[in-house]
Amino acid sequence: MHVAIIGAGPSGITAAKNCRQAGIPYTLFERSDKVGGNWVFNDATGHSSVYENTHIISSKTLSSYEDFPMPASYPDYPSHRQVQAYFEDYARHFGVLPEVRFGHTVQRAQREGDGGWTLTVRGPDGERTERFTHLMVANGHHWNPRWPDIPGHFAGRYLHSHDFKRADDSWRGQRVLVIGAGNSAADVAVETSRVAQRVHLAVRSPQWFVPKYLFGLPADVIAARQRWVPQGLRQRGLTLLLRTLQGPYAKLGLPENTRPVLSQHPTLNSDLLDLVRHGRVVARPAVVRFDGHTVHFADGTHDDYDIVVAATGFKITFPFFEPGFLDLEEATTVPLYRKMLHPDVPTLYFIGLFQPLGCIWPLADHQAKLACAEITGRYRRPADLRARIAHEVAHPHYAMDRAPRHSTEVDYHRFRDELLGELATAG
Repeated sequence: MHVAIIGAGPSGITAAKNCRQAGIPYTLFERSDKVGGNWVFNDATGHSSVYENTHIISSKTLSSYEDFPMPASYPDYPSHRQVQAYFEDYARHFGVLPEVRFGHTVQRAQREGDGGWTLTVRGPDGERTERFTHLMVANGHHWNPRWPDIPGHFAGRYLHSHDFKRADDSWRGQRVLVIGAGNSAADVAVETSRVAQRVHLAVRSPQWFVPKYLFGLPADVIAARQRWVPQGLRQRGLTLLLRTLQGPYAKLGLPENTRPVLSQHPTLNSDLLDLVRHGRVVARPAVVRFDGHTVHFADGTHDDYDIVVAATGFKITFPFFEPGFLDLEEATTVPLYRKMLHPDVPTLYFIGLFQPLGCIWPLADHQAKLACAEITGRYRRPADLRARIAHEVAHPHYAMDRAPRHSTEVDYHRFRDELLGELATAG
């Protein structure tokens, strides 16, 4: 046995930890020079990383690996520097670093007739091929920008939130338009409003904006304490609470949401709506066309801008696989059991390929445990795997809009219970 792991982000290092604890030889390939994935801040554009002032949007209580809590000295929502230090400490504590090959990019992962894998890897000394019995894919799904399809040409500075690093002096006095209303869009709008001449936020569809704190506690901690309440009732209760606290979105120029909270992935931000109320951020409708520096909107209005930021999400991409194998770029569902087991390839595991209403990292740890249990023969995947996958696809945890942005959506606590249920069957 020899497992290849692609990516040393939060999911990759927990995959390595579980391999080590199970006595499975592994090699972890990481293209950068540090563990942590997107949480390694890097000024270079084209490198997918957090921006300079990023803090996590799930609390440390529910973001910590369950066998390695974040330091008690950390705030409820640690900064990216604290989080990256935490990943370094985790990798060091569990002894995974010696088997990490930094500066190595997996160019190709080829399935072989015996079920194994041949990886073509480019490193500092050139390109080489290596053989492995199993493959764990932990390359993340927040790195390949999804650009909006907008007719025309914008003559100013046009970038994706993927390349936003900080609101430095180059943003000072500029007219900024942010396209989108998700977590990245809200963060970019808040940051740039501190220095820009004006910031507008183009919102195409209704969203729910959830503050980071409710009743003095992190919002996800409050949600965890309400698990005993039936899901539909919880949704209605949270919807009523937000409408009471925030008032009608229409008064802020935002689309009014007629569906309950968790019909779409919520935007967690405590600052955006206050900035809209203060006029520091102005809501605009969807963008329909670019014309030089002029942007035209769906309501027939137009305005001029110096910078446009497309905070329009990411594509799920596996550039190392052969074309056509598990193409999820435009998919609205993921045909994998527990978001990790492929029905036709028993030596392949996806670790962290899901988007919870909460944090990925501790749940990726349970996925990795399950993968290692199968590799060592302690877990047997269901014989009716295709039927199980079809059932998962037909019965998502939340009835969210069918769209690529929701293809990997899960409920944190239900998904954790499901993974633990699978682990309970392992000998």
